[in-house]
Amino acid sequence: MREPRELHEMRETLEVPETPETPEVPEARDAFARLVLDTMHEESKLGLTLGFVRTFGIPGIAEVLAGTGRMTGDPRTRTKATGAAMFTLIGRGVESPEGRRVVEGLRRIHDRPDITPDHMRYVLACFTVCPLRFIDDHGHRAVTAEERDAAYAFHVSLSDALGLPEDESESGSEDVGESTGGNPAGAGLGGVERWMRAYESRHFAPSPEGGALWAAASKGLLGRRLPRPLAGLAPAVAASLLDAPLRTALHVRRAPAPVRALVTLALRAQARKGRRRTATA
Repeated sequence: MREPRELHEMRETLEVPETPETPEVPEARDAFARLVLDTMHEESKLGLTLGFVRTFGIPGIAEVLAGTGRMTGDPRTRTKATGAAMFTLIGRGVESPEGRRVVEGLRRIHDRPDITPDHMRYVLACFTVCPLRFIDDHGHRAVTAEERDAAYAFHVSLSDALGLPEDESESGSEDVGESTGGNPAGAGLGGVERWMRAYESRHFAPSPEGGALWAAASKGLLGRRLPRPLAGLAPAVAASLLDAPLRTALHVRRAPAPVRALVTLALRAQARKGRRRTATA
């Protein structure tokens, strides 16, 4: 049975902007790399994009991103560049020649006084946690324990490579909400997620820069992929992918129920497609 044209178009839209060719996963690479670059690559791309958008809810980060002009002027190119860097690090490894070049570039462009270690920790947390969160919510299967452990190992290795300093919060205390940053050592990915939620509870807030970044991303990233008659729905489609705390921080209204329903159907269709592909592999 053919799916309705509107649902097909929405599903195609939700397969997110293209990224440059990503590296093949070497046989020896870990479960996280295989998940992100092979098993659920499309879901990972959309989750990574949503992780990038999530940083707009932190006024200090939004100010830095908006200040460069690249994100508001050409959000598609900026997001593709971010995706390419992250997929290289995940696929090739932080310590590979390609990974070291990416890390050096990241350290160079983020070496400025208005970018704090906590900003860097939060962005890294978004890029690690949000793809897995999206897969858990909308993929054809949940993330496995092995994949989560490998994701945490990647998170720690990139944090170390970027030279992010540790602080007292990394003693493993449950009270990560009062810390200045970091994730409890030994707490695994769950510790990163708890620190991320606590950081958001303290720092999520509306800002002019966050609003401008959201306007550029919601129209520039999705608007170009929607059929012309549906282009006006781009902000609503994008808003349907945001949770309540982020919508509040970005001053975004909840998408109308029909749009939310259509997006849900599109994501479910994508998950069914993934299950069929896995079953016939």
